[in-house]
Amino acid sequence: MKTHRRNLRRSAALGGLLALVACESAVAPDPNDALIAKGEAIFFEETFEGNGRTCGTCHRREDNFGLTPAFIAGLPDDDPLFVAETNPKLAEDFEKPRLMRGFGLILENLDGFDDLRRRFVLRGVPHTLALRTSVASPAGPRTGWSGDGAPGDGSLRSFAVGAVIQHFPRTLGRVAGVDFRLPTDDELDALEAFMLSLGRQKDLSLPLPLRGAVARRGQEIFLDDSLGKCNLCHRNAGANARIGGVDLGNANFDTGVEDLPDQPADLVEPDIPADDGFGIPGDRTFNTPPLVEAADTGPFFHDNAVDTLEAAVAFYDGDSFNDSPAGRMLAALDPEGRGIELDATQIEAVAAFLRVLNALENIRSSRDLLAQARARPARAQRAFAQALEEIGDAIDVLAARNLHRDAIAHLEAARRLTKRAARSLLGGDRHARAALRELDAARGRLVGPAEEGTRAD
Repeated sequence: MKTHRRNLRRSAALGGLLALVACESAVAPDPNDALIAKGEAIFFEETFEGNGRTCGTCHRREDNFGLTPAFIAGLPDDDPLFVAETNPKLAEDFEKPRLMRGFGLILENLDGFDDLRRRFVLRGVPHTLALRTSVASPAGPRTGWSGDGAPGDGSLRSFAVGAVIQHFPRTLGRVAGVDFRLPTDDELDALEAFMLSLGRQKDLSLPLPLRGAVARRGQEIFLDDSLGKCNLCHRNAGANARIGGVDLGNANFDTGVEDLPDQPADLVEPDIPADDGFGIPGDRTFNTPPLVEAADTGPFFHDNAVDTLEAAVAFYDGDSFNDSPAGRMLAALDPEGRGIELDATQIEAVAAFLRVLNALENIRSSRDLLAQARARPARAQRAFAQALEEIGDAIDVLAARNLHRDAIAHLEAARRLTKRAARSLLGGDRHARAALRELDAARGRLVGPAEEGTRAD
């Protein structure tokens, strides 16, 4: 009898597995899937015969494809990120280990390698989400914090080449074929396809019918060109500007971030060179980042100058911004000649709006990942793991300001169900479907039912 029951259980398990496989085979494959998968493997595994780093060393899947000081603090000392501390040939002028560990700052020689001791900048790691919405721009490709993060033509492909030369060498000689090998054209095709596949594939269409009064007011301020003025440079909370009726794409601006007093890294090492931004020599301008993903990808600005979203919003009410060329431009566009003037409650409202947008994007991404897990068992565990990260981020960005406790309850239920789905063979699909329902319920607490045509997904 026991043997019979065991056979029944084995048959049921096999039947469940075959059902999942059948589900996978029923999904029409995207012709670009193979190229994206190849690019993903290169991104996380290929060292290009260098110092052991990969693209994923700095753009961590578990850290929203960026790199924060909190994440760095949890890494072991033998992680390739810390190669300057373990490789004597990279001990000087390759990184600033204390500032990397303390503030998440990576050394960049954007103005060339001929004076490593004095010609460098220190920048946070920008996430690589939603690149499809921002890299292509009327003024040319925009990558990195200053829009010139790539050598040559500035494209995303060149960005990958520049990253290998800058961050992967065995020695500071940076000789191709000795200190690293350059990516092949096929590898660059795959890397580009993978990076463009990450995150949102299109911008939002604002306004959204938000349910929360504070976030709803924040959206009004954000979209009001006479008050918040945010939408001028961050159209639909993305990375593209529209000023004076002209679409500028992912434009560069001098916003005065470099003029902020008491920047944390400067307090530790006062002799850090100023970051001159775009070009050689630089013009102090930096390209506009998307804001939909802002709440869970801090610290903020090119130098990780401030740690919270609310502080980042408040920057635009301060003297450093309003006295900058970008601040003066906005004042010149105002009929009364005013820059951005927001009170503390309005700053909180704009930040609440951005937190809700971020949570909506987390939900959209989680739903996609759960659908992938259901359709493609071979990739299910990775999809479940990333979905859990996204759900956790949604919870964190809302809970940090006590926003939408009702939505958080559904998100916590979705996280529990996703964990069960990841652990279960027979019940995995059932738990995943239940998690999707909880995600939909959470979304319903954030936006109303009339958002067709202006969906966050």
